[in-house]
Amino acid sequence: MTSDPSTSFHLPAGKAAAGPYAVHIDPARAGWGYSSLRVLDLPPGGTHELSTGDSEWIVLPLSGGCTVAAEGLTFELHGRESVFSGVSDFAYLPRDAHARIASEAGGRFALTGARCERRLPARYGPASAVPVELRGTGNCSRQVNNFAAAGVFECDKLIAVEVLTPGGNWSSYPPHKHDECRPGEESELEEIYYFEIAAAHGKEGLGYQRVSPSGHGRGTDVLAEVRSGDLVLIPDGWHGPSIAAPGHDMYYLNVMAGPGAERDWLICDHPDHAWIRATWPDQPVDPRLPLYDAPLGDTR
Repeated sequence: MTSDPSTSFHLPAGKAAAGPYAVHIDPARAGWGYSSLRVLDLPPGGTHELSTGDSEWIVLPLSGGCTVAAEGLTFELHGRESVFSGVSDFAYLPRDAHARIASEAGGRFALTGARCERRLPARYGPASAVPVELRGTGNCSRQVNNFAAAGVFECDKLIAVEVLTPGGNWSSYPPHKHDECRPGEESELEEIYYFEIAAAHGKEGLGYQRVSPSGHGRGTDVLAEVRSGDLVLIPDGWHGPSIAAPGHDMYYLNVMAGPGAERDWLICDHPDHAWIRATWPDQPVDPRLPLYDAPLGDTR
């Protein structure tokens, strides 16, 4: 990767492809220590062999379903039509394991990973157990599917969630950071954003992502127009807003991991914009949310 932030941190669709993967980001390519993401497209009847190495992984269907065989177990993932149609079930794979992913009908599958130390058991995560939150209100309303959030699903290092933002709304707002280890206040976490944007009236959608330097790390500075399949890498910095263009709902998959002994997601809001949270109790949540039926929590 080059030192130019416009090419280092924003990777348009196809720029992070490698081997069988439409997306292949590992710590070596990102220039950090822990977080990984792969996106695998399988044709009908397709299979893929995965060695997990020094990382734990979650296989998450983005579209379609698959079976995941590992550790003498087989997990049937029913998946979903698309990221905009429902929550998905998933499978957790431990480090130092071998897995086989197979899809009878074909589909697109995210593999979220993190270098780790503990070897936890392979297991199934049902869609029915994924906590869904509505965060913010008004035009800051968004939906968060906490399938592998800290405190929700046990991993050693990996934290992963999905965020859905209705067209015209802002999410990842107020801008926040997690690039310092401050016990009880802030976690040090590397983060990957993987985007999909809903089409409308037969037209491809777009959105925007901002990351600004916080004075720590690599001075990450991004203002990117993002489309389906794009990535933004965030080793440090204030990230947000993520802006969905009117008429085009935005999805992003967040993958996080870091060196902390505790697996926590502790953030610090940007001091110039944190005031917005105080306005949320006086506004309704966007009535378009949730985008699909799901058990809900509210963490404004």
